[in-house]
Amino acid sequence: MRPLQKQIIETLLAQPSIDPETEFRRSVDFLKDYLTRYSMLKSLVLGISGGQDSTLGGYMAQTAVNELNEEKGNNEYQFIAVSLPYGVQIDEADRQQALEFMNPSRTVTVNIKPAVDASVRAVEEATGEELSNFLKGNVKARERMKVQYDLAGMYHGVVLGTDHAAEAITGFFTKHGDGAADLVPLFRLNKRQGRAILKFVGVPERLYLKIPTADLEDDKPLIPDEVALGVSYDEIDDYLEGKEIREEAAAKIEGWYLKTEHKRNPSINVLDEWWK
Repeated sequence: MRPLQKQIIETLLAQPSIDPETEFRRSVDFLKDYLTRYSMLKSLVLGISGGQDSTLGGYMAQTAVNELNEEKGNNEYQFIAVSLPYGVQIDEADRQQALEFMNPSRTVTVNIKPAVDASVRAVEEATGEELSNFLKGNVKARERMKVQYDLAGMYHGVVLGTDHAAEAITGFFTKHGDGAADLVPLFRLNKRQGRAILKFVGVPERLYLKIPTADLEDDKPLIPDEVALGVSYDEIDDYLEGKEIREEAAAKIEGWYLKTEHKRNPSINVLDEWWK
């Protein structure tokens, strides 16, 4: 095993193999424990895209609140599934299928287009320069997270994130956007392990076989993550499971990991290291 590979696996708590039922149970129990640890918390909030990760996180969240309400004999807890389209989402049918499967306590839809466009326009007017489609994509991700925190504040909840080991290793998330969350129940899993859990709980095959995409850039709608990263999720998963992969792919993965380190370290840690 490559030296950096071993370090990354240990840091991300990645596992060479999993039992889907056990890992599903671990995440659900983790969410239940967190909610009951703080008496003011009554809800879990998560943005639902219709992709694999939010479908899995949402189903875990709904399972957690269902079990807590049954154990306590009331409806004290709720899962709020948030639809956050920028105008009209191309794959809206997938989101609706995911919502139907998880059957959330409450669904809220917020169109982020007016807020995103206003923010982009304000920056462009102030600078006299045009914001790139890539940077506008970051604005979308951050606006989506802002809305989720608005709802968490309104309904005494915490925001869930869908970051997992295969995203964390490449830094394939927006800083202070989808990378900003209170709890990340998928954190230790790779992509194929998440699919295995979805298959175990009976999610429609279409959702866990769907090609992963962040879908943030206007000029590249639904561009696959693997195209943007230049490496496949199968190779990323193999790397995280401690297997040997092509040298070119391993170098690409490690390159992404090193240059996105700032995304995984809170700013206070960076300052601590500087002052030592």
